[in-house]
Amino acid sequence: MKIEKKIVFLGILLLILIALFMFIGLNSRNFEYALSQRIPKIIAILLTGSSIAFSSTIFQTITNNRILTPSVLGLDSIYMFIQTFMVFVFGSSTLAKVGGSFNFVLSVGLMALFSVLLFKLLFKREGNNIFFLLLLGLVFGTFFQSLSSFMQVLIDPNEFMIVQNKMFASFNNINTNILGLALVGVMVALVFTYKHLKALDVLSLGRENAINLGVEYDKTVKTMLMVISILVSVSTALVGPITFLGLLVVNVTREFLKTYKHKYLIVGSMLVGSIALVGGQLMAERIMKFSTPISVIINFIGGVYFIYLLFKEGKN
Repeated sequence: MKIEKKIVFLGILLLILIALFMFIGLNSRNFEYALSQRIPKIIAILLTGSSIAFSSTIFQTITNNRILTPSVLGLDSIYMFIQTFMVFVFGSSTLAKVGGSFNFVLSVGLMALFSVLLFKLLFKREGNNIFFLLLLGLVFGTFFQSLSSFMQVLIDPNEFMIVQNKMFASFNNINTNILGLALVGVMVALVFTYKHLKALDVLSLGRENAINLGVEYDKTVKTMLMVISILVSVSTALVGPITFLGLLVVNVTREFLKTYKHKYLIVGSMLVGSIALVGGQLMAERIMKFSTPISVIINFIGGVYFIYLLFKEGKN
């Protein structure tokens, strides 16, 4: 099957799942109310799935490693630290008063600021490679995670329940006011990445080969890292952290499409990411009756797939 046909197949599969998600259980009595709840939810799911898959595809290309996800940069830990810090200092009532839009803009802004500072450390001197950035991300991620845990054991148990809800991705309480902001962020990242698609194809050959073939390595990597940080910040601030989704969908896409061209890989991974989230949410709502969060299902499947990849890479 040609790549274009495979992408069309993924698109049709996604449309079928969206139709099932939207119309299962509808009748004349709940039609208007159910659609008003499901439409924002499906938009949030598509935005989140696309952002995570898009950012993970680029991240694996510039690190030249198929078992890494942008979560190693520590942005998930930064997000949890911001949420815990606000509840610890101001209380959950203040958090509710300022509104979800302010929380979203503040979280995305601080995560982007952290990324800029991290990248400045990386590109401050020549000779620092991308793995120096990953090491710094892991160190800072552990540091902020420890600070969050310290504050969580000190706050009131009722306040902790508010923080705990932020630890797991959820599409059940979407703030519709921030969907427009999230959509703008994703569209800007897509437009900005479009002119770098061919450079990404070359970057997948490795740093030395990319430089020999005329790619401005440091400039391109720095630009793509900023795109990744924006996409991860938007998806995390929108629904919460989903660790293994990127690892899962990008590797499935690479195995299915069997191409190195990022104009196909990015579109394909965004479709697979959306299919995984829409299908997972459909299963969580209709089959499991909300008994298990979708992030738990995805992290379990992703964790098993991660172990499989480790064994596979070890044999190679």
